[in-house]
This record gives sequence, C-alpha cells and structure tokens, in this order.
Amino acid sequence: MGKPNAIGWFDLYVNDIERAATFYEAVFQKRLEPIGDPTGETTMRSFPADMGAYGAAGALVKSPHSRPGPGGTMVYFSVDDCEVEQARVAAAGGTILRPKFSIGQFGWVTLCLDSEGNAFGLSSMQ
Repeated sequence: MGKPNAIGWFDLYVNDIERAATFYEAVFQKRLEPIGDPTGETTMRSFPADMGAYGAAGALVKSPHSRPGPGGTMVYFSVDDCEVEQARVAAAGGTILRPKFSIGQFGWVTLCLDSEGNAFGLSSMQ
C-alpha cells in the first residue's frame, strides 16, 4: 500500500450548526449525521463518508476553540458536475464567489461562501 494522501479528515467551523447543516444538506442533497465528540466540547455533523474510499472525510464543527471565516483553508468537495451544486448555493443561503471555471486537465471548479462565511470549492471532472 502506498503513502496516504495529506488530508485524512477536515473540520469546517461554523457558528450555527443547524443553519450550516441545512445549507450543506440543501447544496449536496445528502443528510449530515450528528457524531459524538470524545472531549464533549464541540457539536459535530459528519458529511457522508466511506472511510475505505479515496478522499478525506470531515464534519461541520461548532467549537469554542475556533470560528469560521474566509481567507484560511479552502476545502474542495468532489462532485460529478460542480454546476449542479453551484445552482443550489444561493437558494441555500450561500454566495457564488466564482462560477464554474476550467482548471485545464484537472477539471472544473466553483468557488463559494457557505451560510457561515466559510469559503469552499466544488470540484468536478465535467
């Protein structure tokens, strides 16, 4: 087995966990499941994941130790065609920062802001 990819998990910090979960569920048309935190300090909602599949899993996290905001880490969600999810962003309470654009041989990307002010990307090969 080769070396793992650099990212094994991500936390996407939010101010309002219910609002953020509603936003991402509307954009991706998938339910985010509550998950426990062994420290008892955070509230978390996990994105659908198969820990044996390619790519990193992650969760929305409401934490006293961090907060959301643009300009930090950018998370790119893999989708079949980023134009599909892009079309749901505004109605879900987000903003399109840069509509779908080509990144050459690596496919297509859309840049967005979520309901909490986090910048995120949508990435697809079509």
